[in-house]
Amino acid sequence: MILAIESSCDESALALFDPARGLVRELISSQAAEHEKYGGVVPELASRMHLSALPLLLADFRDELAQAKTIAVTRGPGLLPCLSMGVTLARSLALARGLPVVGVNHLRAHVHSPFIAVHAQDPAGFAAARAALLPHLAIVVSGGNTLLVRVDERLRLTVVARTVDDAAGEAFDKGAKLLGLPYPGGALIEKHAQQGDVRKFVFPRGIPEKADLRLSFSGLKTALRYQLEKMSDAEVAAAMPDLCAGYQHAIIEQLVAKAGAVLDLGGYRSVGLSGGVANNRTLRARLTDAALRRGLPMRVAEPKHCGDNAGMIAFAAWADVGLPLGAAVAPAASLTVDQV
Repeated sequence: MILAIESSCDESALALFDPARGLVRELISSQAAEHEKYGGVVPELASRMHLSALPLLLADFRDELAQAKTIAVTRGPGLLPCLSMGVTLARSLALARGLPVVGVNHLRAHVHSPFIAVHAQDPAGFAAARAALLPHLAIVVSGGNTLLVRVDERLRLTVVARTVDDAAGEAFDKGAKLLGLPYPGGALIEKHAQQGDVRKFVFPRGIPEKADLRLSFSGLKTALRYQLEKMSDAEVAAAMPDLCAGYQHAIIEQLVAKAGAVLDLGGYRSVGLSGGVANNRTLRARLTDAALRRGLPMRVAEPKHCGDNAGMIAFAAWADVGLPLGAAVAPAASLTVDQV
C-alpha cells in the first residue's frame, strides 16, 4: 500500500494505492475559491491553506493510514512553500511509522496518469497491457507546463517538444483575465467558445513550421491584447463567444499540429493526454481524432486525474521504474523546480 501526498500548488490531496486493486481512496481539498479573489494563486496563502487542510485530510485517512507501507510525495516542480508542506508531512509520517519515502516528480506522474485506468481494468495483467502501448507519446498540458514526452519500452522519458514560453494553461488563464473573466478562466473560455465562430477572430499559431517542434503561446496572448485594445467594452461583450472561440482554436490547433508532427515521425504505439487542460473537451476530441487517424489508441487521463491529485502520485511511485520505492526524498530546503 502506498500513501501519497500532493501539495504542489493550490490542491491538498491524499490517496492510497494498492498494486493488487488500484486506487483505494482519494481525497482532495481545493483552494480555487479563495485564490479567485486575487485573480491567481498566491503562494504564501496557498502554503498556509495546505497547513490547515492536510491534517484534516490525514485525520479522515486514519483507518487507511495503518495499511500504508510506503509514503509517496510530490517533490517538484511546483511552488516551493506548497511543496514544503507536503514534504514535511511525508517525512514526519515516515519517521513516526518507520516507513520509506519516495519523492515523485509531478510531471512524471502526469505522464503516467492515463495508465491508471489501464491498471484498474486488470491489475494482474497491467504489465502486459502497458507493454503493448509502448512506445507512447505523452501530451502533458497544464497551467505551468506543456510537454510532449516519449515513453519508450523501458519507461525512459524523453522530452520531444515543449513550449519555449507560456504553458497552454497559462495562456488560457491569462487570456481569460484580458477578457475580464474570473480566475481560473480556462473553463470559462471553453464555455463561451461553444457558442462562437472560430473564423471571426484569427489569432497567430506561435511557431507554425511543422519541422520545428517547439510550441509558443506568449505571442497569442499579446495578439489578444492588441485586438481588445481596438474594441469598446460593449463590443468585447457582444463578441465574447467569437473571441473565445478564436483564441481557444489557436491554442488547440498548435497543440494538435505539433503532436501530429511528432507522431508522423513514427515509432509510437499509443498516445496519452493529461494535465489540467486535458479536461478541455475540444482538445480531447481533436487529439483523439489525430491519434485515431494514424491508427493509434488514445489514452486520456480521467478528469479527476487531470488536475493536481494524489492518485497519480501514488500510481507513479509504483508504476514508474525510474522512482524505486524506498528512495529518499530531497530535504524541503533543497527542493527546486525539476525538469522531467
